[in-house]
Amino acid sequence: MSAVSIGFGVYLIVILIVGIISSRLTKTLPDFLLADRKLGPWVVAFSERASGESGWMLLGLTGLAYATGLGDPSGTKLWPAFWTALGGVMGITASWFLIAKKLRVESERLGALTLPRFFELKFGGNDPLIRFVATGIITFCFTFYIAAQFDASGKLLEQTFGWNHMTGVLVSAAIIVFYTLMGGFFAVAWTDFVQGWIMLFTLVTLPLVTLSLLGGWEGLVQKISSINPDLLLGGDPKLLLSITGGRHGWNLIAGILGGFGVGFGYSGQPHLLARYMSIRNPDDIGTARSVAIVWAILAYSGAILMGLVALGYYGYGTDAFSDSEMMMPALAKAIFPAWLAGIVISGALAAMMSTADSQLLVTTSVVSEDIYHQSVNPEASQKRLVNLSRFVTLIIGIIAIFLSQLPQSIFDKVLFAWGGLGAAFGPSLILSLWWNKTNRNGVIAGMVIGFLTIIIWDNSPLGSVLYSLVPGFIFSFLAVIIVSILTNKDQ
Repeated sequence: MSAVSIGFGVYLIVILIVGIISSRLTKTLPDFLLADRKLGPWVVAFSERASGESGWMLLGLTGLAYATGLGDPSGTKLWPAFWTALGGVMGITASWFLIAKKLRVESERLGALTLPRFFELKFGGNDPLIRFVATGIITFCFTFYIAAQFDASGKLLEQTFGWNHMTGVLVSAAIIVFYTLMGGFFAVAWTDFVQGWIMLFTLVTLPLVTLSLLGGWEGLVQKISSINPDLLLGGDPKLLLSITGGRHGWNLIAGILGGFGVGFGYSGQPHLLARYMSIRNPDDIGTARSVAIVWAILAYSGAILMGLVALGYYGYGTDAFSDSEMMMPALAKAIFPAWLAGIVISGALAAMMSTADSQLLVTTSVVSEDIYHQSVNPEASQKRLVNLSRFVTLIIGIIAIFLSQLPQSIFDKVLFAWGGLGAAFGPSLILSLWWNKTNRNGVIAGMVIGFLTIIIWDNSPLGSVLYSLVPGFIFSFLAVIIVSILTNKDQ
């Protein structure tokens, strides 16, 4: 057995132990869905950040920075790496300030365990329409999102150990489904806490160690500046270190908006919002917020720096790996001792697992709580609800395994789901918490308009001009306001 395999095996054993231990703490539906709102601020912060950043950050964003530098001189990307990172940090910060504490207080006051149930109770209760609309959007988007994480995990294990892709999918899916099924939110939160540290270690140490080997920042600039200009669509290799990438006019504006558009999505992700609802005391939000924002700054900065140091280390157009998104595991094996590389590579798998488990749990919760418990069997016992939740977790996991084999790219699946959820729920939630004229008609309109905008925009020529979440968020925001004003007299 190789040293890489040993490091990877240690990581898996720790995750499985956490799942088994946490299963003993899960006895009721509030335990399974929100850990009975008893989690501390550090666990909540790391869980929120780990589940918010999937393999898209450790493989996708690092690969994007490697392929296009800071500002994408080729002008082909809707979301250049630098602006995506800046937009992500600002979106995370805004979500913690605008939503976290108010949602924690309001969800407990209303007795809501899920986002659809929150909207229903916020606007009078006993309203299946608003609950079913929200539940349908979540289930649709997250099933594909989970499939994308399984697919990414399979590719990582294939790249690292030479496994068959489907074998990698089945192994990672089995681990995720097991500890989610056994321990519910307790297991997901505590495994996310461990995974969050591994992810942060990977994103900070790997680029810094590589940077020191290149001779610091001056050495990195010198390496990148010496890249053959004929290999670059943008010409001058120094543009790889420019935040504008030499773009001008609408191409520059669209790139900036696309990057910030990614940040818009954080306010509407149900698996992140559940973290705010699970913290044991609203007064702990301040501590959790500070930890989460610092984590985000370090992680996003590390992801961008990793792409740049890979440019300096490998050069441009290298054959060291078949896909730019596979740069991170290749760099880890090149820079670190094999045993440490195994743990660091686990950081990428941790990113995928911590997102997939959270999304699996949220999808399970909306089926068991918002459909079965609220509409089919309101008198169901806690034991029955927990068992049903575990069964639903298993079924959704199996469906996601099959969907992971669809031909669409991981990046496309993730961006569609991220956009659909962000546009549908972000504006509705923000206005529900901050604008007292918001009503159920406005919220339903906002969810539907936001979701449909993503679908229509992505499947039209406009999809190649601007990231769909930007117009989706704006149209949804306007829909909530306009429809609420027009229908307030009917409430």
